Amino acid sequence: MKNLLNYKSIWNISLPIILSGVAQNIVNVTDTAFLGRVGLVELGAAGNAGIFYFVIMVIGLGFSIGLQIIIGRRNGEQNFTQIGALIKNSIWFVIPISIMLVFFVRFLSPSFLELVTTSKDILDASNKYLAIRSIGIPLAFINFIFIAFYTGITQTKVLIYATFIQAISNVIMDYLFIFGFSTVNPMGIEGAALASALSDLVALLFFIIFTHYTIDYNKYGISKKVNFQFKALIKILKVSVPIMIQNFIALSAWLAFFILIEKMGERELGISHIIRSIYMVLMIPLFGFSSATNTMVSNLMGQKRVEDVLNVVNKVIWLCLAVTACFLPFILLFPKTILSFYTNDNTVIEESVPILYVIAIAMFFFCVAFIRFSAVTGTGKTTYSLAIETISISTYLFVAYLIGIVYNYSLAIVWCSEFIYFFMMALGSYIYFKFSDWRKIEL
Repeated sequence: MKNLLNYKSIWNISLPIILSGVAQNIVNVTDTAFLGRVGLVELGAAGNAGIFYFVIMVIGLGFSIGLQIIIGRRNGEQNFTQIGALIKNSIWFVIPISIMLVFFVRFLSPSFLELVTTSKDILDASNKYLAIRSIGIPLAFINFIFIAFYTGITQTKVLIYATFIQAISNVIMDYLFIFGFSTVNPMGIEGAALASALSDLVALLFFIIFTHYTIDYNKYGISKKVNFQFKALIKILKVSVPIMIQNFIALSAWLAFFILIEKMGERELGISHIIRSIYMVLMIPLFGFSSATNTMVSNLMGQKRVEDVLNVVNKVIWLCLAVTACFLPFILLFPKTILSFYTNDNTVIEESVPILYVIAIAMFFFCVAFIRFSAVTGTGKTTYSLAIETISISTYLFVAYLIGIVYNYSLAIVWCSEFIYFFMMALGSYIYFKFSDWRKIEL
């Protein structure tokens, strides 16, 4: 961690996270592509149900990001033995929580979805998807703990192996279960859910085996017997809870956005989920760099090198912009080719092209805003990042509602509300670093 100020070190930490994002999005793209050939109802239902599922998952994800920040701080302080206690206490916390969430998704989500879904076909398909997908929640939560550990200690290469193994297994099982094989009948949307749940299990098994053979248990205090430490859990939750709420708000807003579009029509919803899938691919570098920003800022503050934080953040932004720019020529020159991967309906492709251009331009604004926002989170002041997210999301949804429902503009114009979100996020992050006393935050 001594050379964080140069681009090579930033790239070495970020690249494995980016590549793991590639693997995750292989799953997203293939799910969308396969279900797009089953039907627009299945595509829209899996998209909406998937967003609802990830709204639930933000509890585990937010907890793990808080854990990652604290592990990064301890790693920067070279206080390695405390890391094992943090991990064990985290596992004891997430297992019962995740089991409770399985029951919540299986038995309570149908009532919620019925309230917000207009199409009965989409509602029925969504419930089928969630009934099976929820099985993977405990597995995914423990995977988040492993990811937090390896990212926090800046040993991110393992994420490449884990997520590519998970992605490959998911793609294979997706094809087999969605379309059927041998004596197994085609399962459609339920096959996509089953494949995703089983791929979580594959990833967990890999993490357990890899950790057993490569990590020094004594160095990180993993071999020590650790009783449940309420104070350690409270310290993690103090950082994590605002992130959980923040991510819950963000993904709930994403769900609300698609519920809003569903009210414009099933066709508009199907098109928007195709765009969402491409959008997630474009975000791969951004999410990789943002996760690296979290851990680098936390490690630097643990090393008492707060004067270097903004320098590193600016370098991450430039790298993120450069990598994201590599996608632009393909989108501008071959939009229909890209869209044809998801659907063979020429009218859907034609209607999707303008929206594809919108998100391509929006990504450059997103890079600047989100990296600086991730740096706010990395300092440990997660209550402030929650405030930024809340204000940004509220403004974004209000504008989207006015454009899409009140004034009934086209789908492409509705998607332009993304720019409002990025502007508010960038403004809030600028105010934080300019005027707050962030350099003195202790964890």
